[in-house]
Amino acid sequence: MSSADAPHVTTPGPAALTSVMFAVTGVTHLARPRTFDAIVPRMLPGPARAWTIGSGLIELALAGAVWNRRTRRGGGLASAVFLVAVFPANVRTVRLVRDRSARARAMAWARLPVQVPLVILALRAATDPR
Repeated sequence: MSSADAPHVTTPGPAALTSVMFAVTGVTHLARPRTFDAIVPRMLPGPARAWTIGSGLIELALAGAVWNRRTRRGGGLASAVFLVAVFPANVRTVRLVRDRSARARAMAWARLPVQVPLVILALRAATDPR
């Protein structure tokens, strides 16, 4: 079989990756809110559960906005802003797990630098033509 006969494989673009990521995290926030309630920064007014549910709903909205080509640019930019806005919760997670297992601490610390490529991915999603 020549390369011309080989099946064409397309890798997902930044928009698809960003959309799926937010869909999964949004559903997880709604399905298991207690997991996220503890990391809501205390400085935020109101109950942590409201912030957890609200965050999940925002993530689902961002997933849809990035998936749709007509709203992709705004959705990608809003996704990048959202990822920066939730960074304090990731910092709080590091503080909360300091007395837990080495694995839990490593995962919390690893999450901090991962935020940078996620913001870049969201910005690339904003201009993804696929």
